Amino acid sequence: MPSTVIRNTNYDPATRILSVWFVPSGIRYDYEDVAPATYAAFRKASSKGRFFNEFIRDRHKYHRFGERQAVGK
Repeated sequence: MPSTVIRNTNYDPATRILSVWFVPSGIRYDYEDVAPATYAAFRKASSKGRFFNEFIRDRHKYHRFGERQAVGK
């Protein structure tokens, strides 16, 4: 079942950056230093939004794509 919060994701294991596009804006945020195991669990989660809120948001520095300064934890 598609997420009502998250439109799309991409993960780069070399940089450990998780890119997340949100619904409905389509804005992309890049989250830093996301462990491969966290991304694997995120992909398998039945609720992407719930997993994101519990294990990614507020636990990783992030920036809106196109902006340079990271914010967050």
